[in-house]
Amino acid sequence: MSKIHPTAIVDPSAELDGAVEIGPYAVVEGDVRIGGGTVIRSHAVIRRYTEVGENNQIDSFVVLGGGPQDYGFKPGTISYVKIGDNNVFREGVTINRATGDGNVTVVGNNTMWMANSHAGHNAIVADNVICANGVALGGYSEISTRAILSGGVMIHQFTWIGDMVMTQGMAGASCHVPPYCLLAEGINVLVGLNSVGLRRADHISREDHRQIKEAFNLTYRSHLPKSKVIERMDACTDWGAPAMKFRDFIHKVVSAEKPYRRGLCKYSHKHKTR
Repeated sequence: MSKIHPTAIVDPSAELDGAVEIGPYAVVEGDVRIGGGTVIRSHAVIRRYTEVGENNQIDSFVVLGGGPQDYGFKPGTISYVKIGDNNVFREGVTINRATGDGNVTVVGNNTMWMANSHAGHNAIVADNVICANGVALGGYSEISTRAILSGGVMIHQFTWIGDMVMTQGMAGASCHVPPYCLLAEGINVLVGLNSVGLRRADHISREDHRQIKEAFNLTYRSHLPKSKVIERMDACTDWGAPAMKFRDFIHKVVSAEKPYRRGLCKYSHKHKTR
């Protein structure tokens, strides 16, 4: 049975599955679904057209499903936020619903959103992502699995962040960041691979790490045009899935159409890839 504080405001049309807990002065609007085991703390707001999975922790002053911060958004649009399971949203987090009828802003499973972090309309955030305090994800940005975005990081709209990317605090990206890389030194500058993360990852072998480094060096240290880089990568038929993910990301960036045609972040040659 759900536990709802008497001061909470819950629309009768909201669907609460299982043991949902809703704290004082929280608001749950209509056309909302909340999975079992989710806890909504005091003063949090779950707006219309939001779906929240199981076992999520939603802290005070979080707003899930707020309207897009987009001048092009048309009143009356039916769009959504869909959130998976086992996520943590700390104080003041905001996740906006999508622009465009039927479109969705997506958050996967097992993510951590620290205080005052934000995802804009139509963003897609995969599983096991960490957004530290004050991270801001622009509209239509895509954050891949196991990315770690440190405090104050800004990701521009229509920008892709690859698997296991790690960032320095206060960094920013308006160009795409390939998987397994370190983003630092201000805006759009890589300083190498996330080697510590790669060594610690159970699904990345030493051979995978070597192949990823080979892919990185082809992309950033060979001085070849991207067409030649892709040709060389395509010839590496012995690469495993992790290195192929890097290659596929470069393919995607090179073939991207506007507004996703943003290019790759540059590499600072002052640092060596380990």
